[in-house]
Amino acid sequence: MGGDNTKKLFTLADVSQHNTSKDCWLVIHNKVYDVTKFLEDHPGGDDVLISSTGKDASNDFDDIGHSTSAVAMMDEFYVGDIDSSTIPSKVEYTPPKQPHYNQDKTSEFIIRILQFLVPLLILGVAVGIRFYTKST
Repeated sequence: MGGDNTKKLFTLADVSQHNTSKDCWLVIHNKVYDVTKFLEDHPGGDDVLISSTGKDASNDFDDIGHSTSAVAMMDEFYVGDIDSSTIPSKVEYTPPKQPHYNQDKTSEFIIRILQFLVPLLILGVAVGIRFYTKST
């Protein structure tokens, strides 16, 4: 029963219950933060934080591009770690079992390639536009 009890481990269900302006917890990079006291000071508004409760908010956090001082500030709101096995994985997709004989393998392959390439193409165009508009 000994060991380090300073770190608490929460499940996503535990964290999901803290989803109001009076009690707001976020999961960012496998850490749990109680941001209730920070809600009114958050430059992006409190509704953004509240809408990120109950899920892994890492992508939301990263997409905004927070400053290093904002990241450093998070330490004071840290309450524990998330049990990552309780977060539904978006990456692992297991398709339904296919019959062994499938005439549409070629078209299925093309669709999969397109599903991968189209977002990359859009990202490339966006980066290109941003690069060219910055340099002028």
